[in-house]
Order: sequence, then structure tokens, then C-alpha cells
Amino acid sequence: MEKTLSTGMSLLSGALAAALFRRVWKRASGQDEAPEADDLGRGWTEVLVSATLQGAIFGLARAAVQRAGAQTFRRRAVLSRSKS
Repeated sequence: MEKTLSTGMSLLSGALAAALFRRVWKRASGQDEAPEADDLGRGWTEVLVSATLQGAIFGLARAAVQRAGAQTFRRRAVLSRSKS
């Protein structure tokens, strides 16, 4: 069951990060879509800034979701021990 929850939390963090990145990129650049690395119509700076921002947001979302999950598991473990 823990493996299933972990997979679900990973999917949740990915979806959260993708949505957050789209909003941040649109607000920062005024463009609807971030550049792909192989988009030769975009400059190096734009591509690398986009990739850096995307990586930071994905890392942040992943850490936040994992941390929340770990705290939830710990609370449940403490509660189940206190009920015994």
C-alpha cells in the first residue's frame, strides 16, 4: 500500500509542478509555452533559464509533497501506537 501511495504522491507532485511552472513561465515571460531545448528559434539564455526554473519548481513540488506524506505517515503511526 505504501508503494501505491508513493506512486500517487509522485504523480501528484508532477502535476502540481507542471501547472505551477506553466503559470510562473507565463507570468515571467508573457509566453504561453516554455521553449524546448531543441527549439532553434529560441536563444540559449531563454532555453537555459526555462530549464533551470522548471527544475527548481519540480524539485520544490516533489520535496513538499514527499515531506507532507512523511509527516502524515508519522502522525498516523503515532496515533495508531497511542490507541494500542
